[in-house]
Amino acid sequence: MPLNIDVQQILLHMFNLVLLFGILYVLLYKPVHDFMAKREEEYKDREAKTRDALSEAEKLKGDYEKMIKDAEAELAAKRAELSASAENDREKIISDAHARATQIVDEARDKAQSEHDRLMTRAQSEIAEYVSKAAEKIVMKDESLSDDFDSFFDSMAQQKEADNG
Repeated sequence: MPLNIDVQQILLHMFNLVLLFGILYVLLYKPVHDFMAKREEEYKDREAKTRDALSEAEKLKGDYEKMIKDAEAELAAKRAELSASAENDREKIISDAHARATQIVDEARDKAQSEHDRLMTRAQSEIAEYVSKAAEKIVMKDESLSDDFDSFFDSMAQQKEADNG
C-alpha cells in the first residue's frame, strides 16, 4: 500500500464514524429534536389559547361596551325623564303660586272692599247722627218744626231698615 494506507483501517474508521453518527443521532439529535418539536407544539398551543383568550376578551369588551352604552342611554333617558318631571313640577309650583297669589290678592280686595263698605256705612250713620243732632237742636228751638222733624226722622229710620233688610 502506498503511503501506508490500509483499506481495512479506512473501512474500520468509516464504520466507527457511521456508528458514532448513529449513536449521536439516537442519544443527542433525536431527544433534542423531539424536545424541540414538543416545545414548538406547546408554543403553538399557548398561541392558540392566547388567541382564543384574546378573541374572548374582545368579545367581552364588545359586550361590556354595549352594556355601558345601554346603561348610558338608559341614564340619559332617566335624566331626561327626571328633568321633564322637574320642569313639570316647577311649572305646577309656579302656577299654584300664581293662583295662590291671585287668591290672596282677591281676598285682600274683598276684605278691603268689605272694610270700605263698613267704614262708609259707619261714616254715613255717624254723619246722619250728627246731622240729626244738629237738626234736632235747630228744630227744638222751633216747636212747629218738631213734628215735621219726628216724621222725617221716622221715615229715614224706616228707609234705613228697608235698605239693610
